[in-house]
Amino acid sequence: MSRVVVDVSAAVNSKAGLGRYAASLVAHLRDTWVGPYLYLFYNRRPGGYLPLALRDIPHRRVSLGYKPWRMLVWLGHLAHVPFDVLLPRDTRLFHATEHLLLPLKSIPTVLTVHDLIFERFPQYHKRLNYLFLTRTMPLFTRRATAIIAISHATKRDLVNFYHVPEEKVHVIYEAPAPHFYPQPEERVEAARRQYGLPERYMLTVGTIEPRKNLVRLLEAFEGIYKERLADAWVIVGQRGWLYEGFFRRLEQSPARAGVILLGFVPDEDLPALYAGATVFVFPSLYEGFGLPVLEAMACGAPVVSANTGALPEVGGKAVRYMDPIRGETIYEALREVLEDADARRAMREAGLRQVAQFSWAKTARETAEVYRQVGGGRLSLK
Repeated sequence: MSRVVVDVSAAVNSKAGLGRYAASLVAHLRDTWVGPYLYLFYNRRPGGYLPLALRDIPHRRVSLGYKPWRMLVWLGHLAHVPFDVLLPRDTRLFHATEHLLLPLKSIPTVLTVHDLIFERFPQYHKRLNYLFLTRTMPLFTRRATAIIAISHATKRDLVNFYHVPEEKVHVIYEAPAPHFYPQPEERVEAARRQYGLPERYMLTVGTIEPRKNLVRLLEAFEGIYKERLADAWVIVGQRGWLYEGFFRRLEQSPARAGVILLGFVPDEDLPALYAGATVFVFPSLYEGFGLPVLEAMACGAPVVSANTGALPEVGGKAVRYMDPIRGETIYEALREVLEDADARRAMREAGLRQVAQFSWAKTARETAEVYRQVGGGRLSLK
């Protein structure tokens, strides 16, 4: 037998965007081809665990800390020491689903690149992480047999920053998980009671970090709150890095009483929170994809989003866009949507049509086709 080995370390150690990508992709990949057998590989950090839905798939693991494993992989590349021994002998192809490509000698590789935001906004990354990525990603992209970019914006960055040949990069979109869909009113009401939310709230979902542009959104919300166009701004997401400036500004805000910080929310509760939002707002300075925009639309929430990076690819014509650098455009976009119930209704309908173009089954089929090409046509697809 021959095996396709997929690195799911992100799914084991994180529930954020990269983890969702790895887990959702593998869950749909196993039904996509015949012939080779799917196999998993991961580095398990303390507290990490393989998602229940993937535990029936054969796997191997190493158990090293985050930084030691990254440094070991990098040193393997620099010293030309192959890690083939860590994988089954019959491995036909290895897919790295996050920004860490094993050094392999005789096994073709596929590398998923989610974004090159560290190149665009170095000031918003921790110094050591920035140094690691700027030195390893050019190396990984050169050595990968093929690259999957999750948007055309990311593909353009790969070509512009690292001069990767365009034909080497395959654009394959992500998708919302199947449990993101319009929710019955009783579930929305139950979520409001559970989390203590008012009837009218703006919602933002994502890690709290400078790139998410929450300070400018707070300034816009202060005007919205003063005019009583919304009762609260609800933020779902854990603290990431360099978040101190946002919290200092928040404590000084005249709208502090209207900002509800929920932190981490179980994935099964998110659809009702999306569905209950008067508007979902995503003012990020740059995204390689922007999965929360798709999730919000899938649940029937009208979306106001930044017009940068891949976000216009994701939102299409269903989203009200704004310039995330200009705080007044964030305020104006929110005000226009919050004041117009008919516009919100039309945006909900347009969003559901837009999100119907994305599915994990489609993502898995297109990914398996890349595997087939990289494997020289020897991987048979269903």
